[in-house]
Amino acid sequence: MSDRWLVAWGLGSVAFGGASLLIPLYIVQLGASPVQLGLLAATAAAVGAPGAIAFGRAADRVDRRRLLVLATLAGVAGSLAAIPFLRSITAVIAANAVLWLLVSSIGPVLTMLVVDDAPESAWSERIGLVNSYQGYGWAGGLVLGTVWPVVGSRLLAAGAVTRALFWLLAACAAVSAILAARTLPRPAPSAHVTGDRAARRIGRLLATSSRGVKGATFALSPARLYWTTRGIDPRRLATRFDPALTTYFVAGLFFFTGSAAFWAPLPLFLTDLGFDSGRVFACYLASSLGSAACYGAAGRLSARVDDRILQSGTLAVRAVLFPAVLAVAGLGTAAFGTAGLLLGGIGITWAGIAVVGTAIVTRLAPPAARGELLGAYVALGAIGGGIGGVLGGWAATASYAVAFAVAGGLVLVGAVLVAALVALSSGDGKAASAASVPDSVPAGTVEEPPTD
Repeated sequence: MSDRWLVAWGLGSVAFGGASLLIPLYIVQLGASPVQLGLLAATAAAVGAPGAIAFGRAADRVDRRRLLVLATLAGVAGSLAAIPFLRSITAVIAANAVLWLLVSSIGPVLTMLVVDDAPESAWSERIGLVNSYQGYGWAGGLVLGTVWPVVGSRLLAAGAVTRALFWLLAACAAVSAILAARTLPRPAPSAHVTGDRAARRIGRLLATSSRGVKGATFALSPARLYWTTRGIDPRRLATRFDPALTTYFVAGLFFFTGSAAFWAPLPLFLTDLGFDSGRVFACYLASSLGSAACYGAAGRLSARVDDRILQSGTLAVRAVLFPAVLAVAGLGTAAFGTAGLLLGGIGITWAGIAVVGTAIVTRLAPPAARGELLGAYVALGAIGGGIGGVLGGWAATASYAVAFAVAGGLVLVGAVLVAALVALSSGDGKAASAASVPDSVPAGTVEEPPTD
C-alpha cells in the first residue's frame, strides 16, 4: 500500500490542530462567557463517541471509506471557511460541534485504512505511522497559530488577521481533500480486516499505545473509544471490577474531570491577561510538546518505580500547578514566559498520568478482561472530559481562582485515592504492567478534549 495519502492527511491535520484553539479564541473575541467556553469544549467532546461509532459502522463497507475521509476533509474546510462570518456565539458552538463531529468520527476509518492489506504483525507500525503524520500536522497547526499574528499583522488590517487564519486553515483542509482524492488507497473488499478478534487486537494496540503531540492536546481519542469499547458487554464487564480497580476508576473520574475543568476557561483567562492569540497558541504548544517529549520517559519510569507513588505524585503536582497558573497575573513582563513554563509542566504531568494509568489498569484487570477494561477506561476519560468542560466554565463565572481551585481539588482527590491503593505497591503483576507500556512513542493519536 502506498503511503502518499498520509502526506495529505498530515496537511489536513494542520487544519485540525489550528482549529482546536482558534475557535475558542474566536468566541472569546465575540464576548463569550466562561460557561459558553465550557459548552464549546463539552459539545466537542460529546459528539465524538457517537460519531466514531456511526462512521466505524459505515466503514465496514470498503467502498465507503474513501468517501468518508473526503467528506471529512471537505466538511472541515467548509466549516472553517464559514465560521468567520458567524457573529452568534451559539452558532459558532454549533459549527464547532459539526467540525469536531467530522474530525473525531474519522478516526476508526483511518485505522481500517492503515491495517487493511497489512499482516497483523505490522499493525502497530502502521498505526504509529498514521499517528506520526497526524500528530506532527496537529503540532504544525499550533505553530501556525503562534506565528500567524506576527506575520498577518504586517500584511493585513488588524480586524482581518483572525479571519485570514480561519481561511488559511480551511485552505489546508481543502488542498488535503484534493490530494487525498488522488492518493487514498483502494483496498479490495477481500483485504478488509473484520471479526471480533481483529477488533480486540486493534483496540488493545490503541489503548496501550502512548499519545503524541495531538494526544497531548486532544484527550478523548474517539478512535480509541470506538475500537476499545467495540463488543463490550456492560453486564459482563460489571463483574470484572474488584475493590482496587473500582477505586482506581473512581480516582480516574476525579482527575479526568478536574483536568477538563481547568482547560475549559483557560483561553479566556490567558486573553484577559493581555496575551494575543499568538501567545495563547504558544502556551498550548508548550503543554503539548511537554507531554509528547515525556511519554517515552514515563513508560520507562513506570517499569522501574512503584506505580502508586508515581501516579499519585504526578497527580499531586498537577493539582498544585492548576491553581499556580493564577500567579501569572501579577508578573508583568515575565507573565508569558512563566505561563509557558507552567503549562509545559502541566503537559509533562499528563505524560505520566496517561502512560502510568494505562499500566495500572492493565495490571489490576483480570487477564481475560484487560481489553474490555482498557476500553472502559478510555470511555471514562470521555465522560470526565464532558463533565469537566461544563463544570470548569460554570465555576469560572465566580472567578478563575474558583475554577482552577476546583480543578486542582478534583485532581488532588484522585491523587489521594491512588495513594490509598496499597495493592499497587505489591510486586505481583508489575511485569505485566511494564510490558504493556512502550518505551518509544509514535507521535500523534484527544489528553483532554480540545484542551491539554
